[in-house]
Amino acid sequence: MSLDGKTLKVCSCNRTVTLDAKALASALKLKAPLQVHDQLCRRDATAFQAALGDSDVIVACTQEASLFGELAAGAGSQAKLQFVNVREQAGWSGERSKTMPKIAALVAMAALPEPEPAQAVEFKSAGQVLVVGPAAAALDWAERLSEQFDVSVLATGSRGAELPLERRYAVWSGKVTGITGWLGAFEVEWQQQNPIDLELCTRCNACVQACPESAIDFSYQVDLDKCKSHRACVKACGAIGAIDFSRADVARKESFDIILDLSREPLIRSELSPQGYLAPGDDPLEQALAAQKIGSLVGEFEKPKFFAYNARICAHSRSGQDGCNQCIDVCSSGAIQPDGDHVKVEPHLCAGCGGCATVCPSGAMSYAYPRTPDMGTRLKTLLSTYRDAGGSDACILFHDSREGRSDVLRYARRGKGLPARVIPLECFHIASIGMDLMLGAMAYGASQVVVLSTEKTGEGYVAALKRQMSIAEIIVDGLGYAGKHFHVVKDLADLWQLATAASVAKPASFNLSPEKRTTLDFALDHLARREEKTISLPVGSPFGALAVNKQTCTLCKACIGACPESALIDATETPSLRFIERNCVQCGLCVNTCPENALTLIPRLVIGPKAKEAVTLNEAEPFNCVRCGKPFGTKQMVDNMLGKLSGHSMFAGGVRRLQMCGDCRVVDMMENKGEATIFDYPKR
Repeated sequence: MSLDGKTLKVCSCNRTVTLDAKALASALKLKAPLQVHDQLCRRDATAFQAALGDSDVIVACTQEASLFGELAAGAGSQAKLQFVNVREQAGWSGERSKTMPKIAALVAMAALPEPEPAQAVEFKSAGQVLVVGPAAAALDWAERLSEQFDVSVLATGSRGAELPLERRYAVWSGKVTGITGWLGAFEVEWQQQNPIDLELCTRCNACVQACPESAIDFSYQVDLDKCKSHRACVKACGAIGAIDFSRADVARKESFDIILDLSREPLIRSELSPQGYLAPGDDPLEQALAAQKIGSLVGEFEKPKFFAYNARICAHSRSGQDGCNQCIDVCSSGAIQPDGDHVKVEPHLCAGCGGCATVCPSGAMSYAYPRTPDMGTRLKTLLSTYRDAGGSDACILFHDSREGRSDVLRYARRGKGLPARVIPLECFHIASIGMDLMLGAMAYGASQVVVLSTEKTGEGYVAALKRQMSIAEIIVDGLGYAGKHFHVVKDLADLWQLATAASVAKPASFNLSPEKRTTLDFALDHLARREEKTISLPVGSPFGALAVNKQTCTLCKACIGACPESALIDATETPSLRFIERNCVQCGLCVNTCPENALTLIPRLVIGPKAKEAVTLNEAEPFNCVRCGKPFGTKQMVDNMLGKLSGHSMFAGGVRRLQMCGDCRVVDMMENKGEATIFDYPKR
């Protein structure tokens, strides 16, 4: 971190924040003296305006960011403005006198350059809106929206409805059978259930007048409970053909840009709905708020591509055998689906939670908003500045950029604020905080890592976080660090009750890697103080070994072909199975592939050179071809084959051929011209 070339303006907010200008300047290694203002947004505004000639200006105030932006625009300034919150995140605390190290850390992080932007995902919406739900409500909203948008209606119930006198938009009826897609690209499928097809119906009222049971009203749908099958309506409809009680073409499908779902229960049940899908339910106020949003969903849009996927090391499946499904299980938007041996991610559906990257054991799925190295730079800057400024027992508090941020700001206003040692760090979604970041923070000197969960955080995400934390806690406990280091909290008041935990004596200097396993290697090696350790872990952990039953293993090596991480490797010299523990993610593909059920996973963590060395799990005596002498398999495998096939009629007199390599078998078959073949047997 360096503030060289940047101008820092700090304010005590009417003396409610304790700021020591000299100590803060020293902590930030500023070359020029630092002046603390009391009313930078009011009486001292001229001091801010005087700095607008500089190229980079950091303002330690976020509440009045809009005002400062207006002052800069009014002055025609080209200065790059950056804002950092030191009031709610630090100064407004029950430990005001101890907050200077944290304030310095927050300012230092604000001085970091912005990370490279993530790749963009594009949406295009022309405003084709489908209103789906009970006919009365759907038609009511369609009438209101039709002047602004290209509206269609899919009525899922006709009670109490009356179709408009003029046909100004499409109206269908039926039961929705599927909705797929996203903003600008929805596909809706439904089944036509009523005998009257509203698209064909001319609303001439002939059927209404002809029906003897009054089973048809001005919704132009047959009430099948009243209908006695006279079929007078069919005759009245005549050549128009809108009424058909034996309709065959019931399946319908159309495309839309936006969906307004007025059903009592949403038709899309995923925890995070796709963009462009609004489901306010049957509450009129919520419906009005949803309708108001439609205008903002017309046009061309971009959002970040939140993930990166490396299929080469994905442990999802191999040759029809199941391996790891953790990313699919944790995804709450339905963006991740199986795709043969791998998975496929639809970026338009991805909501950016990052849970897939957190639970992925291999790092095949990684988070890109921001990338792990960028988040690592923030952690490193925060913790090093905090430590150099005299802070101790640092606790990193991860919170999201919406509800979590609001909770932190609100708590500082109404409560005691954050403890002086708790340093907040914002992320897009807390589900993206995985074991690599937690252990990386510890390696950089953090005493604890806390994640703030809010009412809107999905339970699946919290469960995945706690799972990651439990494994990380077992590891650091096994490495001799006393105390509890990882927490999920819902109430910020709980932070005041947290007992400190042991931290590293010397913080790490490495940078976090884009590759998850590399980051974990660096962090674990540093936390282990470069000592060799073996720690037992629970089932499902992403680290472990493999045990082989040598009595049943035939060294067929199917497991080697199934392993996507190169944890199982071959040997060219002798028939053997070798294993590199550092590469194993405990996906179970080798176990599921083994035809002899000879493999067993052993969840554990080995730290040190041994984890990276190839060890021999099983080896066998080679079997040499009885014709040319070339080794082509193991003696155990050939003996097993002979035992199973020597008594078979097809091998009568030909057992010796089973002891030959592939080339010699062909030669032997060509030499024995009189040998019986399948063509010698008559048809039966």
